[in-house]
Order: sequence, then C-alpha cells, then structure tokens
Amino acid sequence: MSAAIPTRAPDPAVPDGPSPWRQIAALFGFLSLSWIVSLLGSLPVRAAVGGWYVLADKAPWTPPGLMFTSVWLVLYAAMAVAAWLVWRQRRLPRHRALRLYGLQLALNLLWPMTFFGLYPLLGTAALWLALAVLTALTFTAILTVLRFGPISPTAGVLMLPNVSWLVFSASLNLYAALSN
Repeated sequence: MSAAIPTRAPDPAVPDGPSPWRQIAALFGFLSLSWIVSLLGSLPVRAAVGGWYVLADKAPWTPPGLMFTSVWLVLYAAMAVAAWLVWRQRRLPRHRALRLYGLQLALNLLWPMTFFGLYPLLGTAALWLALAVLTALTFTAILTVLRFGPISPTAGVLMLPNVSWLVFSASLNLYAALSN
C-alpha cells in the first residue's frame, strides 16, 4: 500500500512570474543599461579616432568604423534581451548567470577605455593590457553563454555572436599590439 504524496494546486492569486508591465520595464532596463555601457565605451573611441588611432597600424582585416558601431549596437541589444530572458526565469537559479553578465558589461566598458583611452599615456603597453582585458572578457562571455544556456536556450544562443565578435576583436587587438 503506497501513500499518495499530496500536491498543492497552483494558487491563481499568486503570479507565476513577473507581471507583463514589470517584464516590459525590465526589458527596457536591460536595454538601457547595455546601451549606456556602449555609449560610455564609445567616448574614448571617438577621441582616439580623431587622434592616435588614425595613424596606428591596423590589421588588414579591420572593418570600417561604421561597421563597428552597428555591430556593437546589435550585440548589446542581443545581450540585453538574453539577460532579460534569464531574468524572467523565476524557477531556475539565475543570480550567478546575471552576475557574470554584469561582469561582462563591466569588462566591455573597461576594454575601450584601456585600448583607446590609455594608449596616449602608456603606448603599446596599453594595447597589451587591453588584450588581457579582452581575454578576460571573452572568457567571461563564454561562461555567460554556459550559464545562460541551461536557464534559457534562446538566451545562450543570443550570446554566441558576442563571443565570436570578441574573438575577432582579439585578433585586431593582437595585431595592433604587435605592430604599434
């Protein structure tokens, strides 16, 4: 004779997740945060493009500047949507994944400040330091994909283009460090 395990019926008064308005607000929050990081990171880039970077020896596969801006805007949007998808999942542990995302944003902000902002002060050493930051950023982005994927497969997939772009960016950074 086996005893049945009593189950509790879902309480319709208790929402299963955040309200639709809260979800919309959170999505705008994630998008805003990402684009603020993008905007702040672009400040040293703008200064360098009119200065030392024009004369720098760049990799032959360096895309035009407008392409960088366009790609980063799309990548930041995809990363924000991925973080939002993870945030929406209340049933699974998501705090570590979102902390990695926050670290990734911080490293995304640190890289242009190091590469473009410190070069006038440190010269080539800034480019090597920026490559170290970019390596840490790439590693963090990979860990973020691995944390996001089990929580939301779509979120994990949305983070993959960022990893690819970071590897490509690392090739440009390495060339610049070796050539300048």
